[in-house]
Amino acid sequence: MSNPDLDETFSAFWNDLLFEAEVSAEPQGRAFFQLYSRLATQNGDCLDLAYAPAHREGRGGYQIDGYALETERGDLYLAISDFRPGRQLETLNAAQIDALFERVRRFCELAVQPAFINGLEETSPTFEAAWIVHSHRSAIRRIRVIALSNARLSTRRKPEMMGEVLGVPFVCSVLDFARYVDISAAHGGAEPIEINVAELNGAPLPCLPAHDVGGDHASYLMAVPGRLLADIYGLYGARLLEQNVRTFLQAKTKVNSGIIRTLETVPEMFFAYNNGLTATASGITTSKLPDGTLGIAAIENLQIVNGGQTTASILYASDQRKADLSGVFVQMKLSVVNPDRLEEIVPKISRFANTQNKVSEADFFASHPVHLVLEKISRGQTAPAKPGSLSGSKWFYERARGQYRDRLAYGTPAERRRFELEFPRDQFIDKTELAKVEITFDCRPHIVSRHGQKCFLEFAETIGKVWASSEATFNAHWFRRAIAKAIAFNSTDKMVGTSAWYKEDRGYKVQIVTYTIAWLVHHLQSQDLELDLNIIWQRQELPEEIGAAMRELAPQIAATLKDAPPQVRNIDSYCKLQACWAAVSGASYSFASSLEGFVVNRTEAERERKQAIAAKRTDKDIDIDRAIVAMLEDAEPYLTFARARRLLTPKSEAALRRLTRGDIRLPASERNALTYMLEKMQQAGFEFPGSAKSALAEEQVQ
Repeated sequence: MSNPDLDETFSAFWNDLLFEAEVSAEPQGRAFFQLYSRLATQNGDCLDLAYAPAHREGRGGYQIDGYALETERGDLYLAISDFRPGRQLETLNAAQIDALFERVRRFCELAVQPAFINGLEETSPTFEAAWIVHSHRSAIRRIRVIALSNARLSTRRKPEMMGEVLGVPFVCSVLDFARYVDISAAHGGAEPIEINVAELNGAPLPCLPAHDVGGDHASYLMAVPGRLLADIYGLYGARLLEQNVRTFLQAKTKVNSGIIRTLETVPEMFFAYNNGLTATASGITTSKLPDGTLGIAAIENLQIVNGGQTTASILYASDQRKADLSGVFVQMKLSVVNPDRLEEIVPKISRFANTQNKVSEADFFASHPVHLVLEKISRGQTAPAKPGSLSGSKWFYERARGQYRDRLAYGTPAERRRFELEFPRDQFIDKTELAKVEITFDCRPHIVSRHGQKCFLEFAETIGKVWASSEATFNAHWFRRAIAKAIAFNSTDKMVGTSAWYKEDRGYKVQIVTYTIAWLVHHLQSQDLELDLNIIWQRQELPEEIGAAMRELAPQIAATLKDAPPQVRNIDSYCKLQACWAAVSGASYSFASSLEGFVVNRTEAERERKQAIAAKRTDKDIDIDRAIVAMLEDAEPYLTFARARRLLTPKSEAALRRLTRGDIRLPASERNALTYMLEKMQQAGFEFPGSAKSALAEEQVQ
């Protein structure tokens, strides 16, 4: 990207930053951290970071702004912000980057000193960050630092090992503005990783061409040295793992003790005992080896889709157990996929490659069809006009990262203005935001406090079960309720952020908000009541009476969260525990605001939900009838596509055969099988001709 392009994008970035600051009621520096750390987490550069700004200027100064600890593998993630308040894009040179990393190094070295930790106020962000390092020093096996900057690097830098700190590897990477733009443009996927195999391995890696499918993908088999695999994972960490596998590993996988034992006792047998890896790439560079065979010198966009546990365990064995990897080799199947089909094929390879492991459907929830349904509803569901507005607008559900930004940038200035009027910036919700508000209203604030990825996985577990039970649950009524919950959450978040009591002692805002809402929901449930979400949807704002209750409750609940048991020295960690929610939910808080007229009986709310599900099922049946009639014209394209994608079952094939004979009187079992097949065909990208397409794609807005 040229400098003029970056300068123009930088102006748009500032609009995003100012909007983030306004919505969150936080200073620009905090809003900057939120934007960058969120993207870094999605890209796999780090886990969800807790914001804990710790700064000291002058001689011996230090700084970190966020942290996360992966206890099973001993990875400590630290972030340092380089926020530039100027409106012109500045340059970040190597000396400035090194100075940032040096400030992080000094913080780590100070954090383990008793005199330093004992001299800090225990409620301060500096203590919070330092205590993580101090209390987990023996468990930390690798420190991964990411510098977040809205300046542009003069020369792009890959992740690099910068010696050791506290006796463990110190791996540093930079998320500058140019990289921020590149990752944002990658939509739902991660930033491509370019691996120079010849450089890291000392020579190209011998490989055996195994399979080639006409330009769509080609497969290669190879034996990867354990040392090479550990070095690559040591540098790139979770970025090396395909998104589904990354979420799974970061959420719940422990290092495999059996793998560690093999590496320690019989490393020469590792190749024979281990199942190996499945990986994908968008391209490779090959070269001839001295013996005339083929070797891989470089890999573009490498992603491990099966074998993440093996990869992480090899690095763990090297770091913690000091295992000798010189005789370790891992078998790997590498599929080189046409870049145009990466988003389609790679998730399928990941799903099928993991069917024999403990990766549940929830781990693949990012590509679950429920997102398509919610996206479809959001594009057609007009919200009531806000007070002072003459017309209604819509809420934009972002199924894949970058959808809203792309639409906002598309077309003429007049078209962009029309789009923003239809879908205002403050009426945007994505998958992780949806997970946060739904889990909050499900009275699990301790899960929300575990931050984005782990909260999302819990949401996936819940929604996956509901979807399997009844897809019709996810209708326009469900969507309107979800948006009402988001309005309540966002309003409470802004209220807390602008409160004088919060400004005096900033920190733990998300935890305060989720616990406050959850307590009120729990309190009402004990009386068989719930907030009237229909009123919130109709008004498109939180009624003052509910807001007043939140204003009274929030500081009381904040005090409970910060008054943790004596043995707890990290409030962020405490908020993630079921015990914390038990303490809050069991406490009595008072509020003078009357909620009469803003709550409904839970039985009545359940009756409305069931009516909406029944209506959705009826409309779906009508759509399928229209599609079946349209298929009478020519059923062969459906049959060919379904057979090629292995979507055909005996009953759906029997239904298609009936239709080719002009018989639309399908038995219930064949009709159900055909309905399921058509839905899967639509998700697989089948182009429905004519009226069948309109029937299946029609918006269902109740």
